[in-house]
This record gives sequence, structure tokens and C-alpha cells, in this order.
Amino acid sequence: MEYTDHTTRPFRASTHFSSSSTLLSYSSALPPSLPRTAVWSPCAACRVLRRRCTDRCMLAPYFPSSEPLNFIIAHRVFGASNIIKSLQELPESKRADAVSSMVYEANMRIRDPVYGCAGAISHLQNQVNGLKAELAMTQAELLIMQSQQQQQIHSASVWEDINLSSDWK
Repeated sequence: MEYTDHTTRPFRASTHFSSSSTLLSYSSALPPSLPRTAVWSPCAACRVLRRRCTDRCMLAPYFPSSEPLNFIIAHRVFGASNIIKSLQELPESKRADAVSSMVYEANMRIRDPVYGCAGAISHLQNQVNGLKAELAMTQAELLIMQSQQQQQIHSASVWEDINLSSDWK
């Protein structure tokens, strides 16, 4: 894309979108000896909300520009102002976990609008209970087999004793 500034010199803006680089680089159509400037790209939240991302943006550390879907999902369910309010109430050490939890809860709410993550938790608890019951049954079967094996060993030793005692007579 070519733009013109007030001095009517065209310059080219190229955007690099990669997971490792979040820089927008503007290279002027000036000779390569002149310095090039770099500007940080806005975080995913500022990009979605179409606002300027400052260096003091509260959402930038938690919603990088490489992962816009996380913010879109959380914004759809909770709203940007509620996300910001929630983060302001928390100490910085807990904010990353809170954002991760919000994104997970929003994903679950979109998948299951009625029960949300409570439905997923309930499903997992039912799975755990079913597996516990299956484990208990398997352990009971194992005990039965072990006792049968011990009885067979005991009866075999009794028969050996009977055979040995009959040989003496």
C-alpha cells in the first residue's frame, strides 16, 4: 500500500503477521541510509475494539495480537469493560490465570449456552465416578481370582499331602 505524507513523498507500510513478530514496520521510499522506524502492533483487544493500543494497555499482556480469537470469544461472553473491571480488581500475579479462566469459561458458554463450564464439569465428574465404579469392580474381580488361585494352590498341596501319606502306608 502506498500513502503520501504532507511532504507528498510516498511511503510503503508493510505489516508482518507472524506468531513471533508483532511489529508493524514502515519503510519510507527514502534511500536505505536513513533510519527506519518500528511501531508495535496493537494487542488483539485494541485491534478488535478498533482503538489505539498504548504502552499502558491493561489487556495487551493477556491478549497478544497473534491470538485475536481468545479476545473475541471472551469479549462476546463477558464484554470488554467487564474483563477490564475484573482485571483491575485482581493483583497482577493472578491476572494471567483469570484471563485464562475467562477464555475457557467463554469457550464453554459458547459450546453449551445453557450449562457452560458447569456442564463440562458435571460431565467430567460423571466420567470420574463411572471410572471409579469400574475400578472397584475390577479390583473385586482381581480379589476373587486371587482367592481362587490361593484355593487351588491350597487344594493342590492338600492332595500332595494325601498322596504322600498314602505312599507311606
